[in-house]
Amino acid sequence: MWPDDVQDKRSVSRETQELLVAFAALVRKWNQRINLVAPGTIEDLEVRHIEDSLRLLQIAPAASRWVDLGSGGGFPGLVIAIALRDKTRIVMIESDQRKCEFLRTVRRELGLDFDVIPRRIESADSQGADIVSARALAPLHSLLGLAYRHGSGSATYLFPKGRNWRSEVDDIGSEWQYDMHAVETPDMDGSAILKITNLRRVHET
Repeated sequence: MWPDDVQDKRSVSRETQELLVAFAALVRKWNQRINLVAPGTIEDLEVRHIEDSLRLLQIAPAASRWVDLGSGGGFPGLVIAIALRDKTRIVMIESDQRKCEFLRTVRRELGLDFDVIPRRIESADSQGADIVSARALAPLHSLLGLAYRHGSGSATYLFPKGRNWRSEVDDIGSEWQYDMHAVETPDMDGSAILKITNLRRVHET
């Protein structure tokens, strides 16, 4: 269960908290068989992974369709699916078949409703999402092209990044135009969530 200060920080319903606790138990169970999260972070799962995923909701606009790329063990996509159940359609794209099996197992056992696309991001059908997210997937210069394929013309892109995010921004080059707001993560050693809007390839403008 979360420490009291974390529960106070997040205004989630009791039902959502119960689902997140059940999800955490499934992650711990499956992590013994497949690498959903780094073994060294499993003890801090609620804060390091679940709470970190929930932070995206603090800056996410309203959306009818949210696509999460490279969802892996469900961070942030499955956490978002729990928090926004019955409000937003969540689609997770994941190429690892074992991790897809895990995502479907959570969907079934927790009675959730979301889509899992077992394909590589670049070969999956374009999704036209209002929000596209990805966590620990690729450097930003590569991630923008993968994400842009699945966003609508007015999409918001949410990318949690580690403390070296500024160097990733510097490496993007001149291919893209965008507006970016970096929301630094408290107590996370300089990491941030990058909120990108008005994303365009330069030759399209």
